[in-house]
Amino acid sequence: MKITVITPMREEQEKITNAFNEFSSLQHSYEVRISGIGRENVAKALINKPKSDLDILVGFTAIIGVEKTMPNELKKGSLVEVVASSLYGYSGEIFENGKLKLTSSKTKFPSLSSLTSDKFVTTSNLPIGTLINMEDYTFMCLKRPQDFIIRIISDFLPHPQEIDFLKIIEDISFTPVIEFLESLQ
Repeated sequence: MKITVITPMREEQEKITNAFNEFSSLQHSYEVRISGIGRENVAKALINKPKSDLDILVGFTAIIGVEKTMPNELKKGSLVEVVASSLYGYSGEIFENGKLKLTSSKTKFPSLSSLTSDKFVTTSNLPIGTLINMEDYTFMCLKRPQDFIIRIISDFLPHPQEIDFLKIIEDISFTPVIEFLESLQ
């Protein structure tokens, strides 16, 4: 199977590459593409991607909640699948503000909702467990039925103090992503 892995950031691509290096052989062929952050960049990456059997958007995510009160499957470094995505604060052509995009689960990971926004999102009134990302809504609009999104929890919102994002992601491994992809038939 040929799998295209789309990551918004260079740091995510580096984590995927490091994870591939942990395997002596792989049963699937992979191409990793950096889309860049944001809806428009993901749209361009999907339009210009190589032919594949499966496309997966993989990247970090912030989740609403306090880590110490979250269940074990929603701790830092956990894999989650985005099965619902909505858009907030955008008015414009192809994507309609407020429409919910739904898909069925393709993984064994927790299935969560993701919110995309062009505007600052105050996180105090959003449901605990909501993911905050810039790319998921576009991917949900343009993906094929077999494609899906895996996110890796990196941080928790609202932040009680300013964070150094690159520092908090240092110890997060993407090896579980590759292990899961290799289990696909």
